[in-house]
Amino acid sequence: MPTNVSTSFSADIESYIADKTLPLTRKQLVVYQFGDPLTLPKGRGVTYTATRYNRVPLPYAPLSEGVPPVGELMTIQQVTATALQWGDKITITDVAELTIKHPLFKKAIELMGLQVAETLERNTFNNLMGFTQVNYVNSRGSRGALVAGDVMNTHELNRSYAMLQNIGSPRYMGDELTDTKLDANAGGQRASSNPRAMPHYVAVLHPFPVADLRENQAIQYAWSQSDINRLYNFELGEWSGIRFTWSNMCPTWTGIAAPTATSSGTGGSLPTGTYQVIVTASDTQNQYEALVSQTQTGLSVTSPANILLTTPSTQGYTYNVYIGNGQSPVNLGVTTAGPTSGPLQGQAVQIPPNTAITISGIGAFQIPPAAPATGVTVYPTFIFGRGSYGQVMLDDVKFTYLKDADKSDPLNQLRVVGWKAFYGTLIQNVQFAMRIESTSAFNATFG
Repeated sequence: MPTNVSTSFSADIESYIADKTLPLTRKQLVVYQFGDPLTLPKGRGVTYTATRYNRVPLPYAPLSEGVPPVGELMTIQQVTATALQWGDKITITDVAELTIKHPLFKKAIELMGLQVAETLERNTFNNLMGFTQVNYVNSRGSRGALVAGDVMNTHELNRSYAMLQNIGSPRYMGDELTDTKLDANAGGQRASSNPRAMPHYVAVLHPFPVADLRENQAIQYAWSQSDINRLYNFELGEWSGIRFTWSNMCPTWTGIAAPTATSSGTGGSLPTGTYQVIVTASDTQNQYEALVSQTQTGLSVTSPANILLTTPSTQGYTYNVYIGNGQSPVNLGVTTAGPTSGPLQGQAVQIPPNTAITISGIGAFQIPPAAPATGVTVYPTFIFGRGSYGQVMLDDVKFTYLKDADKSDPLNQLRVVGWKAFYGTLIQNVQFAMRIESTSAFNATFG
């Protein structure tokens, strides 16, 4: 007996697409807000310079009768930041806008808004790596010496707080005077009964070191008691004079095996020497150099020659190649596999996975991140005081929405959503901040 089944009528089935789009993962934007707002006037170039007059030495001995002192010289220090223009765009055709269910132009505006905020956050984290004071958990000597058990703990927090206090790093909610006399009746703090007004430093952590700290009973109790006194976005609580915030946009570094580059005796412009090679991998979303290889050493090159290698096969990343002649690599390689336009044209950056490339020369100066041990992931914790860094703005964020025809698009076939901003991050005082580097008992997967 003939039976009509649904597959016989598949051409008559109307596909259903929900009106509401699905939510994206959430980003915790924290670190940009702590930078002092600074303005670079238009017409004054792109470099912002700040000046500090240093203290003069205290007198060593009392004055002799009738003899004036020799006197002291005044000295200054200056720090600078360069404002750079950042921006991006999304282009949509009129056909796409007419035929796609969801409003593409509106969605493009939403996505550009997210990209602006996340770009400013990512760039700030990258610039905070310029702080030179670094503690490695358990007094390890370097990032590469950290091992799986070197997790964040209260000893490291106490050590960091003591260092910043000893240096004299200003605290948030602290006294504005350079030489501060504390109110003895306030127990060494500013006279206030409001916990939210107590002087403090600020810490920004990745969620995994946060999880390590949550397993400490002293931290658990302190954060539960200070939960009602939160001051900042994504604040966890206060402990020992530090207010803790967390962000899943903190950078991380994972060590991977050294590359296996070889030398080719034909072509190229590499000088004769013994080369070192490092490969790093940038995640395709935030563009952090998150995977860092060990250094391949002893690669003998006789000019004229090239260096040949194949990038790792791990997906979700693009790869950068660094080379050094007789020294640790501080230059990108030159390759035709790199970008074909932009400031990094011809450099060994943004190369797809599992791609055979030829390095024909020494490229732009750029220092790769230090590598953790192979298979070890390292997390930074930033702790800073007031005035440690600033956000220099030459031109505020501006959005552009192009929907009308013009000479370059006479038939109005394209719609463009874009943004741009001209700004930079200024490290105002490297002594006012530091970072702790640790591993974590928690890994990056659910298991």
